[in-house]
Amino acid sequence: MSTIDTGGSIRGRDRFVYVTAALAALNGLLFGFDTGIISGAFLYIKQTFEMSPLVRGIVVSGAMAGAAAGAALGGKLADEIGRRRLILLGAGVFFVGSFTMAVAPNVPVLVAGRLIDGVAIGFASIVGPLYISEIAPPKIRGALTSLNQLMVTVGILVSYFVNYAFADAGAWRLMLGAGTVPAVVLAIGMLKMPESPRWLFERGRREEAREVLERTRQGGVDEELTGIEETVAEQSAAGLGDLLAPWLRPALIVGLGLAVFQQVTGINAVMYYAPTVLESTGFGSTTSILATVGIGLINVLMTVVAIAVIDRVGRRALLLVGVSGMVVTLAILGGVFYLPGFSGALGWFATGSLMLYVAFFAIGLGPVFWLLISEIYPLEARGTAMGLVTVANWGANLAVSLTFPILTANVGTSVTFWLFGGFSAAALAFTYYFVPETKGRSLEAIEADLRENVGEHVRGGVDAVPDADD
Repeated sequence: MSTIDTGGSIRGRDRFVYVTAALAALNGLLFGFDTGIISGAFLYIKQTFEMSPLVRGIVVSGAMAGAAAGAALGGKLADEIGRRRLILLGAGVFFVGSFTMAVAPNVPVLVAGRLIDGVAIGFASIVGPLYISEIAPPKIRGALTSLNQLMVTVGILVSYFVNYAFADAGAWRLMLGAGTVPAVVLAIGMLKMPESPRWLFERGRREEAREVLERTRQGGVDEELTGIEETVAEQSAAGLGDLLAPWLRPALIVGLGLAVFQQVTGINAVMYYAPTVLESTGFGSTTSILATVGIGLINVLMTVVAIAVIDRVGRRALLLVGVSGMVVTLAILGGVFYLPGFSGALGWFATGSLMLYVAFFAIGLGPVFWLLISEIYPLEARGTAMGLVTVANWGANLAVSLTFPILTANVGTSVTFWLFGGFSAAALAFTYYFVPETKGRSLEAIEADLRENVGEHVRGGVDAVPDADD
């Protein structure tokens, strides 16, 4: 195992934690880059290849289908080969996918490249948050794990700038091929990073696990190792059927519910199709892409806000505030697109409304979903559970991205946004009744709480996982 020599100082340990988390969070950047780059490139792809609304949906959603497959494989692979090796594998697959799209001579090859890219994104969406959550100290786990979501938003913003840089030339091949760069950076960076201490311990490599913990903790290493040991002693490897055990069922419901709601509330329809939607208001292609840069910037800034407060305010509170704001802004967006004579100033009003919608997503469903699913599952089931939940997330993403062009063509943009608003209202009710609070709790304590609450119905999640610092 390769590691970084940080010395024994507290400052060295802190630096090691932050550097490791930042490099692992490049998984999120790949995720975000792929999400954003297609939105601008698509304006020019459809000028190169003639496509029906269905084929357009297939081109955009091809990555989602690949991501669902990658997520289905990724959970098991994360448990079998380790978190670090899966990150390296994902970086290589992403490189191949980006290169394939850049040289695609026709639509089928372009879709194949999107599928390959998607497999890598499926890996990244599981292993990034999982790796960080297992290597981070409990007191800052929320912020560090949410760093992955921050990098998703940074990746989206970077892709918008890349789109804008090549917009005048309409160089969509260069837009898509630019994804090879972050893939190389991630692979090189992870060569020097350690494996997850919990995965090492589970494989009987106790001393290596201790070494990693000593580099990432300011104390309490023996206590944490004891907690991991007790957890491992009680467990056996979990399969999909084991996730239906009574004590795990509430966590499975929370993960699957949030996975689906994160997508059916419309965020990736906005991220994938924002330039196309804004172009329909009378904006030119370049202006539409420039407007999405502003949306991407808001996404990054509000994710930073979420990271700054998530370990103090808590996961549940941010979800309630964020989803409430999404309900309101989607209602407004539907009204904006319902107005006749849509052009000029109304186009900028639509952009502002989209910015507000993205802002509320970025402080709630965006970072909190990925953080929670890395926290609420026990060690023996974590990879499998996150794989299943992430497959559900990508499946919902696929459904939304595939049907969005068809919905807008048949029922209109306003009704489509109102539909997303209805799903957001359902997500708000789900959060209130089922989502637990996990701030400040060790992963072992969260698992113990789940076991102690077998058979109990949790209203609002408050009793499922007690608040931190008890």
